[in-house]
Amino acid sequence: MVNLDVMTISFEWTDEHKIIREAVRDFARTEVAPKIPEMDINQEYDRKILEKMGELGFLGVSIPQKYGGGGMDYISTAIVSEELEYVDTALRVAISVHNGLNSMGIYQWGTEEQKMKYLKPQAEGKKLAAYGLTEPNAGSDVAAMESTAKKDGDNYILNGSKIWISLAATADNILVFAKTDSSKGHRGISAFLIESGYKGVSSGSHKNKLGVRAGNTGFLNFDDVVIPQENLLGEEGEGFKIAMSCLDNGRFTVAAGSVGLAKASRDAAVKYAQERTSFNKKISEHQLVQRLIAHMNQGIEAAELLVLKAGWLKNIGRRNSRETAMAKWYATNVASQAADDAIQVHGAYGFSAEYPVERFWRNARGARIYEGTDQIQEIIQGQYAFGFRQDKPLRKDLPPYNPDE
Repeated sequence: MVNLDVMTISFEWTDEHKIIREAVRDFARTEVAPKIPEMDINQEYDRKILEKMGELGFLGVSIPQKYGGGGMDYISTAIVSEELEYVDTALRVAISVHNGLNSMGIYQWGTEEQKMKYLKPQAEGKKLAAYGLTEPNAGSDVAAMESTAKKDGDNYILNGSKIWISLAATADNILVFAKTDSSKGHRGISAFLIESGYKGVSSGSHKNKLGVRAGNTGFLNFDDVVIPQENLLGEEGEGFKIAMSCLDNGRFTVAAGSVGLAKASRDAAVKYAQERTSFNKKISEHQLVQRLIAHMNQGIEAAELLVLKAGWLKNIGRRNSRETAMAKWYATNVASQAADDAIQVHGAYGFSAEYPVERFWRNARGARIYEGTDQIQEIIQGQYAFGFRQDKPLRKDLPPYNPDE
């Protein structure tokens, strides 16, 4: 067996990586891409697309086979995320939320019973999952959350609300965070696995978002929801640690997806520049246009390397909060700038839905907010640089990639 703890530099994809890339690319670009423009304009969400992604194994790509997943490494998750977002961000969001934020959290922190009950059907694509952390008055400031889960015998009683939740109105299972002890701040937060069918759970969708209009984003309300003791994920008071470890996984997929979005913007700009003429020559021959494309390529190359480094650390089971946050911060800005420059290459046509770059621009903007804003990422990197923040072992670190599991 290859010793993954020995760092060898290679930029060759394995046969497994090539196979998963071609499978995702074929599905996304042939089956989904033709539908996306109309879905985006009409703000339509199609759960059947996610169900097909589940059938193809994309929703559990890095979950061990014993729990219904593909048993592939974390680089494979990055490949899936990149190829899906090349077509549309809404597709990648499903990977980030269902797989990164929810399923990987259960894999890392769940009991064997919880893994078999919730993780397995999610990895198999039979159930869709969401992640309930953000609230109307608690975004970056997680400790400000107002949702509570009070102990009542062998159960917890959950009350509160969540907002800006991807797949809120369509998820079957939800990983929810609430305070079990409001006097302890972030140390009083706990995590729970709940089902959308529980009495007292209601949801709805947000419309007229700037971007990701082909995906579902909404809110969740909890009114005296009874949660069995066995649905507590981890231990009481570990919710903040669990939430942050889940964000490490979610941010990784956001970073990888942003590479795909940046590549889509570049490819669209190159194609248009080869077709459009001005001053009696193709605009691709103008040096200022070449400069825009060159900067896109520079950003894409650097972002991809940051993603691969974070993925390698995940593969060998090392904490990667700093590296993943760096990849997410950098890659999302690269995607945003690439989309903006692609519009510039298209000129007035880039301002129209006739071409995909205006959708790329709208979709790219959201990634600089969700799962940690640009400003939060800056603070994280500054604190690491000064030694104010250090990666200490969690009670349950993410297990390294094990091809035999």
